[in-house]
Amino acid sequence: MSAARAAVRPDAVRRKVEAWLAERDGTAALALAARPEWPAEPALTVDGVTVRVVPCLTPLAARAALHERADGERLVLLTELGDDELGDGLLAHLSKQRIRKIDAWDLVRQMFSGAALDPTLVRLGRWVADALADHVPPQGWSPPPGAIVTRDHALGCLTAELLGVPRAQLDDSGLLQWSTNAPAQRRFAGLPDPVAEGVTRYLVGTAGRTVAPILAAVRAGHGVDVIPVGLLAGVLWGPTTDQRVAVVTAAARARLEPRFGGVPPTPDQAAALHEAAEAWVYRTIDSGRDGREEATRLLHRAETIAEEIGVGALLGGSAVLPAGFGHRLRDFADAVRFAVPAGGVAVPALVAKAQQALATLEDHRAAEPERVTTARMAVRLLRWLTTSDDTPPATLREAVRRHAQQDGWVDRARLDVFTGDRDAAEAYRLLCQAVDARRARHDRQFATLLAEATAADAEPGALLRVEDVLDRVVQPILDHGQRVLLVVLDGMSVAAATEVAESLTENGSWLELTPDGGQREGVLAALPTVTEVSRCSLFSGRIATGGQAAERSAFSRRWPHGVLLHKTHLRAGAGATLDREIREALDDPAVPLVAAVVNTIDDALDRGEPGTAVWGGDTIPALRELVASVSDRVVVLLSDHGHVVDRGPDARVLAGAGGGNRWRPADEPATGLEATFTGSRVALGGGRIVLPWREDVRYGPRKAGYHGGASPAEAVIPLLVFSRGDDRAVPGWAGAPVASPHWWRELIIDGDTSAAGSGTTAPPPVATAPALGARRRVRPEAPQPDSLFELASDPATLPGVLGTNQARPDLVTALLSSERYAQRRDARLSLPDERVAAMLGTLLAGGGRATLETLAARAGVPAHRISGTVTVLRRLLQVEGYPVVTLDADRRTVHLDRDLLVEQFELDQP
Repeated sequence: MSAARAAVRPDAVRRKVEAWLAERDGTAALALAARPEWPAEPALTVDGVTVRVVPCLTPLAARAALHERADGERLVLLTELGDDELGDGLLAHLSKQRIRKIDAWDLVRQMFSGAALDPTLVRLGRWVADALADHVPPQGWSPPPGAIVTRDHALGCLTAELLGVPRAQLDDSGLLQWSTNAPAQRRFAGLPDPVAEGVTRYLVGTAGRTVAPILAAVRAGHGVDVIPVGLLAGVLWGPTTDQRVAVVTAAARARLEPRFGGVPPTPDQAAALHEAAEAWVYRTIDSGRDGREEATRLLHRAETIAEEIGVGALLGGSAVLPAGFGHRLRDFADAVRFAVPAGGVAVPALVAKAQQALATLEDHRAAEPERVTTARMAVRLLRWLTTSDDTPPATLREAVRRHAQQDGWVDRARLDVFTGDRDAAEAYRLLCQAVDARRARHDRQFATLLAEATAADAEPGALLRVEDVLDRVVQPILDHGQRVLLVVLDGMSVAAATEVAESLTENGSWLELTPDGGQREGVLAALPTVTEVSRCSLFSGRIATGGQAAERSAFSRRWPHGVLLHKTHLRAGAGATLDREIREALDDPAVPLVAAVVNTIDDALDRGEPGTAVWGGDTIPALRELVASVSDRVVVLLSDHGHVVDRGPDARVLAGAGGGNRWRPADEPATGLEATFTGSRVALGGGRIVLPWREDVRYGPRKAGYHGGASPAEAVIPLLVFSRGDDRAVPGWAGAPVASPHWWRELIIDGDTSAAGSGTTAPPPVATAPALGARRRVRPEAPQPDSLFELASDPATLPGVLGTNQARPDLVTALLSSERYAQRRDARLSLPDERVAAMLGTLLAGGGRATLETLAARAGVPAHRISGTVTVLRRLLQVEGYPVVTLDADRRTVHLDRDLLVEQFELDQP
């Protein structure tokens, strides 16, 4: 008897039987040199043939098996006997008339279609051959691409089968996805140590640095936590100069060691694992609802582990964990709180820190968009608070323009901040108080000027009033042969109008027009600022009061062929967005003017939450459908009055009877929160009323919002004009510049601090344009400018343009004087050097980036032309196909490659 042998593997026997049957030698039995033990079922079915496996300790056992063989059955005899011990009589019944050996590598060759074996594969050891024999997939191993079974091919096939991962996915991302499959991990953890270690060595050499910690965690029974721990790796293994943080993270890493079988990741492995885990989260979130749920589950698991190992307080360092967003928001709130001025002007350096904290907040991949938007609004308000507030307006027109061009944007931002945030409540409360204090000063200044002008009863001069709009805005457009759609959004404030304008122009099909391309102007409402006064005065062309019947009567007298639509007319039947008659009127060339009153915003003041709504096509369906139904009309959009929102417990309720929520008869003298108004533009109360100038005052029951008072938010009406793609559709009107004030946009720091919004200087002067159509005059004019809009004629002197009167960066000067730049200049591109200088100077000051809106404002380009202007700049600076200027995927952010600019134009580094 030969030496004791190892127990035979069932899969090895099957492979040997397959080869035997393929030989078709006609013998009934195959004897294999193996320990006479068989742990599996005694009968195998191989290629449709029944094969019975019989352990044979003695020759007698082998003889009995042959004697008892059923017809058609084949035998496999497992024996440690030698050929001489069996004898010639038994050998005659066996394949090859001898006992055959089971060679593991012969089986490997067989399983790979008889290909030769790479010697480096054989040198790995018997574990590879045994594993290949034990784990053959149902379809067999994939044949090698050549004549040799290489080490990489064999181990790649084996590893893919053991892990249940397609071979093409044996990388960081594929292994991380595999780590979420608990049953697959249990199968791997149950492998013999030589197999598991061999597979790990193979993957470490081919799949990257994350393999070792992933598989170590799996073998330690914690594989399902690989992604959560990877998400924490940036916090645990990240660099830090804070000794206390270093101690905490070192202790936390020690607590994690058992999860990796006592061998934690190296810093290099941890960094790779962190990167791969974050990439897995982003990819999984984007894969659909199920993916989002799975990613969210693991994100929360990571936060739980962080608390278990004592680093929950450090999660602000994570750019993906939801708790990290909360930490960053609280840090942002601290920065805002420190930046809020106790009085006067905010310190720019502290505001810059708040802006840096905002950038960190925005970088968080789990950022909640609405909360980030509120944080942006908070920074905008801080930037506004850095501007000077020393010079009050001298005239009512200046006060109206201040609200239309500055304070209306403040109102939009503070409405967001007023709604609050659970992690920034105190900071936002302090910010609102500082903003409200300045705005209250502005409101009082406005109300004082309004009361004086109303009492003086003088002609408005350049000031545009609600009763003048049809004469001075709409009629001149009609006189030019253009048809008009006039939309009156009842209750729309300047703040709401900024959102509506963005909504209408965002896809580029509608262009905003302003007189000669100047800034927006506001319209003064009638008093009190309620619908029955201001809207009736709008349609009447004079101060009047009345409801819809009075409005229709006045409108039809002026435009007998026009159409005026109120709320009930805008309702359509089932399946329709607009009534058929309305569509016909809009399409009819014989109807010069279609006017529509839309009550969505005003209705929200009674029943909705106007402070939280974002007004636009999505929230005002009637406006969306009306505008979508016209293509050859100029759209004039305005309101009859604005509104203020309810201040909740901060509101003040004053005694007042016989009026409305925000006005009362002048039966009692005005308090310090009110002002008395008299004159011909006061349509109620016998021409003498009391109006509150403070926004937080009311007389009547609580509602979501109010109007009627003398605050500019109520008394200044926004005026917006749009055309379908033609910025010269109306003589005297042109494409509007960027409407937002400088502090609304990103911080750009250079020599032009006023345009950058980084200093304490006042905003630049507003470009204006010639007067609109004159209105009949009855009384002498007040001493105000004769023109409604004045225009600066030299483009280089437009606000924000980096012209010859401002310092250019040395690099820009070098570029404009370079020989290569002179060669690339093309007169057909029509991009003057001053505009190139302005845009490049802005990009350089912004660290190589700026939004299109900022570039337009700083270069004096109309808002709708900035995309085309940037395209021309890109062509001008693109030498030999290398893009010096690029547009981000968001289609809003422009990037400048400074080094490439220097290289392509052979500039000396300044």
